[in-house]
Amino acid sequence: MIEIHTLPHILAVINTATIIVLLASYWFIRHGDRGSHKAGMLVATVLGAAFLAIYLTYHFNAGLAKFGGHGVIRPIYFTLLGVHVLMAAAVALLVPMTLIWGLGGSFSAHRKVASWALPVWLFVSVSGVVVYVMAIHIYPYTGA
Repeated sequence: MIEIHTLPHILAVINTATIIVLLASYWFIRHGDRGSHKAGMLVATVLGAAFLAIYLTYHFNAGLAKFGGHGVIRPIYFTLLGVHVLMAAAVALLVPMTLIWGLGGSFSAHRKVASWALPVWLFVSVSGVVVYVMAIHIYPYTGA
């Protein structure tokens, strides 16, 4: 059975996989491969749903993660975290809209929203990995 303290590591792997799939899917559509683009974006959506389920499970059981950094790094970390959270809320709205329009064949609307959704989703995934590395590996909370 997976222990609760391993979930942040799993979330980081999911974020990293999402970055790779999003970039590959963007490459596919830029090169006219709609089938691979669609498949990749469906994988990214499943990864996003899995991330959300694991994230909520982790935080409902472990509470909020604590940051152990001191000095100038604290406001840097919490600013990044705050922007990350706000942008994640935007992703939660943009991705379903983009997916629905893409699957429904409304490609003009899909392209317009996707031009916002992709960079925001990539920012959220990359900043999620950065927050993870900072909070878990570089500046872990030690109770001090």
